[in-house]
Amino acid sequence: MLAHPHPKSRLGSRRRPEESRAAILRAAVEEFSREGVAGARTDAIARAAHVNKALLYYYFRDKEALYDAVLDHVFGGLTAFIHQALVCELPPRQKILAYAGAHFDYIARHPLYPRIVQGEMSYAAREGSRHFERIVEKYFRPLFARLAEILKQGIENGEFRPVSPFHFIPSMISMIVFYFTSAPVLRLMIKADPMAPERLAERRAAVLDFIAAALFTPGPGGVHQ
Repeated sequence: MLAHPHPKSRLGSRRRPEESRAAILRAAVEEFSREGVAGARTDAIARAAHVNKALLYYYFRDKEALYDAVLDHVFGGLTAFIHQALVCELPPRQKILAYAGAHFDYIARHPLYPRIVQGEMSYAAREGSRHFERIVEKYFRPLFARLAEILKQGIENGEFRPVSPFHFIPSMISMIVFYFTSAPVLRLMIKADPMAPERLAERRAAVLDFIAAALFTPGPGGVHQ
């Protein structure tokens, strides 16, 4: 009597498109974050997703299309996650901290994503990337414009120092992201896990404190008021 295959081996079915596609994307994030777009292999992705290559190519016509989908998965997920913070009816001080906290939380939940972003930027700078201009227009530019608008509001009503959005926004995002990209170095330096929940909580508080100290004008109770 034949043994039934492991449930995971049956995931590669067109009758379960959402599950199969999600499994492929998860495996692709792992592969692209580790190997980069040039070094990533679709057979490794298919194997990790427990689907055959024919099914992978059924959903994504080639590696470039799969990479496109991974970039949309990463940046689209961030856009959705921080949306409420960017559109909420809060004063600029609270809104900018709500955004920074949400951005930090998103990366903390998906620590491989910064590697995808770094890899794409490096690849685009080195060889050019047909993906990069689309990503900038679809995700980066709208985020920059919304943050610049919040900064402008805060500067006009006296909540923020008169900073340049062109310089402050990249600095703020770097504060949020760099901890995650440097986690392997930090692990060696502190001989502990920088991604442990208590350390992430400490880092989140430190990031918000740093942004507030750099941006907020002094209030009755100090820069955090």
